[in-house]
Amino acid sequence: MNPMLQVTASQVMAAVGDDGEPLITIGYVILALLMLFVAIALFRAVRIVPQARGYLVERLGRYSRTLDAGLHILVPFIDRVRAIVDLREQVVSFPPQPVITSDNLVVSIDTVIYFQVTDPKSAVYEIANYITGIEQLTVTTLRNVVGSMDLEQTLTSRDQINGQLRGVLDEATGRWGVRVNRVELKSIDPPQSIQGSMEQQMRAERDRRAAILTAEGVKQSQILTAEGDKQAAILRAEGNAQAAVLNAEGEARAILQVFDAIHRGDADPKLLAYQYLQMLPEVARTQSNKVWFIPTEFTAALKAISHGFGGTGDDTSGPEFAGRPPGTSPIRPEDLGPSALADAAQAVEEARRQSEAATADATSAGTLSGRPFDRSAEAGQHAGPVQRKPVVPPARPMPPAPVVDDGPDGPPPPPAH
Repeated sequence: MNPMLQVTASQVMAAVGDDGEPLITIGYVILALLMLFVAIALFRAVRIVPQARGYLVERLGRYSRTLDAGLHILVPFIDRVRAIVDLREQVVSFPPQPVITSDNLVVSIDTVIYFQVTDPKSAVYEIANYITGIEQLTVTTLRNVVGSMDLEQTLTSRDQINGQLRGVLDEATGRWGVRVNRVELKSIDPPQSIQGSMEQQMRAERDRRAAILTAEGVKQSQILTAEGDKQAAILRAEGNAQAAVLNAEGEARAILQVFDAIHRGDADPKLLAYQYLQMLPEVARTQSNKVWFIPTEFTAALKAISHGFGGTGDDTSGPEFAGRPPGTSPIRPEDLGPSALADAAQAVEEARRQSEAATADATSAGTLSGRPFDRSAEAGQHAGPVQRKPVVPPARPMPPAPVVDDGPDGPPPPPAH
């Protein structure tokens, strides 16, 4: 060993003497610097990558690797993080862009892009700003697609435009490490003048549809009303016809019965004259009661009255009395003919049955029509022709033959029919 370098500790301490404090301070400073250097080195060497993030690491200015989620150790002062890329799906809304359609109309279209970075290295090194690139590519592609359509096709072909935009963008952004998931047109705004014309057109179309629906409703209402009037008229006519037939039958039967009763009672001229006097006030009851119309047979009536009150009262000289005993009717039972009139009990029972049938038909018709039950309209609804069974009148008992004295000339001849 060189003798000049052989310095004992005592000699050093002796040489330093009382001036050793500056050296201790320098040692502390160096130690602090070393600790700071170690802390900085550890901070730059240890990296914790969060989920859905990609850290691009460069070593001495050259791409080295991409750090995934987790804890990673870098070489201090040699490796550095170049960029941090978000790997989640992102949504970017671009401002309205003026686009000219094929019919020379300018429309403003807002677009929304849904994309995701699949390759962080390509997204950083292949293009400077991939969001700006996607925006410009969207504008140019949108103008190409909409430029081949007119305004009506543009407004009604959103899905077609979205599909074409997505295909072009996905193909172009593939080399940038970006995948376009969806492209949506947020709004398509035509000029104000075109919007006013479209509103007028739609208003006219709605008015036309409303007029058509109103006309269809009026048509159906008139058809149903006419059908109801037709059925009501038919039912009313059937009812009037049946009523007329029954009235005619009743009047005919009443006339025959009255005629038969008169002849059976063998009314004398006095009774007929009294009935004639009772009918004279009815003849005088006219709208102009100042004039009294006297029938032409008035003289004959006076003669009959005088004969009735002054005669014998047994005028049987007429041909209808020839060969007929007094108190018998010239009408034979077979002359009356069959009648459709029933007795009172049967008529009441038939009317009750028809009323119940009409009520049931009205109730079922109201239920099937879906309308609330209306009791005032149930009578006569859905009523068909009444099938009545002919009622055979009960056989009338023949009056007993009068007892006539044969006399000396024998029994009288039978009455002539």
